[in-house]
Amino acid sequence: MKQTDVEKKIIENYQRDENSMILVFAQWCINHDLDPKELYEKAYPNQAMNQALLQTLDLTVSKEEAGEIAHETLLGVLTLFGNNDLALVVSEEIALRKL
Repeated sequence: MKQTDVEKKIIENYQRDENSMILVFAQWCINHDLDPKELYEKAYPNQAMNQALLQTLDLTVSKEEAGEIAHETLLGVLTLFGNNDLALVVSEEIALRKL
């Protein structure tokens, strides 16, 4: 495999994993009657809305159809991808609502 092919594959895998992280975040929000866009804007007030988040919202299901997503799982995934500001906002919501 050429170096450029390896780099392309790494980028594709990261993007796929990042989309999975976004879906976990969005579904967790839906499961707890929270607006994912609101939380994102609260965490990143000076950024434009994340287009991947907007696209991923179409993939979420109702909380009745969804499986449980543990708070620790979401926080771990957000931190793994460097979304520390979003993890902080999620932690605040958990504490505020005693979810």
